[in-house]
Order: sequence, then structure tokens, then C-alpha cells
Amino acid sequence: MKRDQMVPSRRTLLRVTACLGAAAAVRMLTAEDTGAPAPEPHSAPAAGPKAAQPKAAPVRPRAGAYRLEPMTAYTPPRYHTALPPVRTRPFLSMPQLGEHSMVLTFDDGPDPRYTPGILKTLREHDVRAVFFLCGEMATDNRDLLREMRDDGHVIGNHTWTHPQLNKTPPAKIRDEIGRTSEVIEQTLGEPPQWFRAPYGAWNRNVFEIQAEMGMEPLAWTVDTLDWTTPGTPTIIRRVLDGAAPGVVVLSHDAGGDRSQSVAALRTYLPELLAQGYRLKVPPRRR
Repeated sequence: MKRDQMVPSRRTLLRVTACLGAAAAVRMLTAEDTGAPAPEPHSAPAAGPKAAQPKAAPVRPRAGAYRLEPMTAYTPPRYHTALPPVRTRPFLSMPQLGEHSMVLTFDDGPDPRYTPGILKTLREHDVRAVFFLCGEMATDNRDLLREMRDDGHVIGNHTWTHPQLNKTPPAKIRDEIGRTSEVIEQTLGEPPQWFRAPYGAWNRNVFEIQAEMGMEPLAWTVDTLDWTTPGTPTIIRRVLDGAAPGVVVLSHDAGGDRSQSVAALRTYLPELLAQGYRLKVPPRRR
């Protein structure tokens, strides 16, 4: 056999090389389409501390693929209100709210017979107040809680059944306060930050338990004694005579016939505003 017949020609070698290259390219394209990772090149370990590895490019999900992990980078941070200290006495006034400022508070509600009238008067004068709610009233009138919240009022805890807490066992105190805070949080999405003991009857147990539940104690400076139904003019006179910077006024929107309280507010509120008083509420704690 001749030598030139046994050795492949140059043209044949070029054809074989081209075929092999095409086959390798097909395998690489197939691996990319199936998502198979390419082999990592071997390298010598870096001297000294472990070298930082380069970050791989993020794998983007296919269009229409369901996200199994939440996008936490876009989730707003959640803040937890710090617990207040355990007080030894309640706040009787709030001079820190500023000169010529007063606070109106209403206890025992909400009551669908009287609370709407109070809310209406406050709304007409663009005034905010603090409502200390009893849980047994709040649970059946949650629409009024939402109305209070929507109008910008502060909602506080006034126990479930209005007991005298300084004569109540700690377990019962915890139940009375805790159940009421639960109703408020379930309805409005956040727990109350202020607590008022019925009859102003605080003791060490009450201060400790309310602080554990994240609430500060607020009492009052001027008591209208409207629960005794002394007459609308008497309620008006008590509020106007007691008006002063930082004063906290106690009235009621439930617990009995509160028609005098509703009527009195319609008179003394515009009078307070005419005298230059600003009716405010305690600031929200962070």
C-alpha cells in the first residue's frame, strides 16, 4: 500500500477537527439550557486568613415561578414599644403637653346611647380626647372603638368589669386588665398604652401588672362628678372653674344616664377653646 494512502490528508484532518468542535459546543449549550452548573476551576488555597469567595450571580426565577421565600428586604421593620417603668403613683396632670393645654377624658364606655354624641361634639371642634374603656362594654360596641381610632382619639384600658382593684387578688387584676387590652388590640390592631384604675384605686400590684402589659397610669386633676348627675350647669361650672395648664378632666360616657355629660360638653368645650386652651392627648410612646 502506498504511503500517501495510509496518512490522512490535511483536508480530512480539518474536517474531523471541525466536527469535534461542533459536538463540544452542542454539549455546552445543552448544559446551559438545563441549568446544570459549570465545573469550578481548581486553584491553590490562598495563604494567610481564608480568602473571601466571590459571590455567585443571583439565580433569577423563571417567569411565572412561585416565590417560596418572602421579599424581606422590602418588609418594613417592626418596632416594639419599650415597657414603661413600674410607677408608685399615677399621673395627675400633663403639663408637658405645653402651655394652655388640657386633656379631656371619658370613662366606662363605650355606650351607644351617649358615646356617639360626645364623639360628634369633639369632631365638630376638631378636638381629641382619651377614652378609658371597660372591656364588657367595648366587646359589644367595637364599631365605636373604630370610630374613636379613626377620629384620632387615644383609647385606654379601664378593666373589664370596673372592680375596685386595691381589694382584688393579683390573678383577678391580671384577668381584668388583660382581657380588656386583648379586645382593644383585636379590634384596633394595637394594645392600649394608658390605664386608669376604677375609682382611682391603685396599689403596688396594679402598678406592676399594668407596667408588664405596657401601660402608664393616668388619673385626673378635675373630677366633674358627672356620675352623680348633679345637673348640666354644675358640670359646666366645675370644668371651667378647674381649667388650667396641664389639667386632666374626668367625665363619663357610660355607667348610667350620661345625658348631662353629653350636654355639658357642648357648652364647656367651645368656651375652653375661646379662652385659648388647646385640648390635647398624651403622645404615643415608641
